[in-house]
Amino acid sequence: MTFPVRRLIAASLLLVSTTCVFITPARALDDSQKAEFGAFIREYLIANPEVMLDVQEALKAKQAAAQQQVAESAISANKDAIFNSKYDVSLGNLKGDVTVVEFYDYNCGYCKRALPDMEAILEADKNVRFVLKELPILGQESLDAHRVSSAFRKLAPEKYGDFHRALLGGEDRATEETAMAVATRLGVKEADIRARMVDPSHDDEVRESYTLANALGVTGTPSYIIGNEAVFGAVGADELVEKIANMRRCGKTAC
Repeated sequence: MTFPVRRLIAASLLLVSTTCVFITPARALDDSQKAEFGAFIREYLIANPEVMLDVQEALKAKQAAAQQQVAESAISANKDAIFNSKYDVSLGNLKGDVTVVEFYDYNCGYCKRALPDMEAILEADKNVRFVLKELPILGQESLDAHRVSSAFRKLAPEKYGDFHRALLGGEDRATEETAMAVATRLGVKEADIRARMVDPSHDDEVRESYTLANALGVTGTPSYIIGNEAVFGAVGADELVEKIANMRRCGKTAC
């Protein structure tokens, strides 16, 4: 890099440091200087390609921070719908000192793999409340299974935990038929379920879940809400347990 370009860059940096005004390269450099500057950047990146990984990680961190900020605001504005919706079923200790809310779809492979995480937490920690918030986003079959699920919950809420474990933990794709098979196996008559499936409140239930997911920035399942944090993806039981412990220690998921 020639002295004029070096001097121009130094002067630009000095101006930025003293006035917080950024002069773009297009305005600060003439055509020959821009060409030389571009060649220098290209040469540097080729010699140091690991810089691009650092940039990528920095971008991910920045996006995650922005996503979490949006989620925190949405949690604050929608606490009752998130933690105490009349449409949801809670497992574990209904008066537990820490609540974990899980958004899930019965056809989500990651949700199926995350089911043992919930089971492990509930088995080891008798003071956790786990809220099941169905978010059918994977097509018509998920919506059809949801209607059966919702009807079953209204008819036999005390058995919904068993229904949830059986349908989510099953190998078959969740459909109206497979969900109905689970429901009837648990002792609820198909005729009763079908009578409840026409209840328009199912649409209200789905609408609430979609609205919350949109506000929270939830674009996939599973996603969790713990305290004022949204946790995106099947992060595993260990990470969830750590956040639960932090909630007890300092009232936040990260102390």
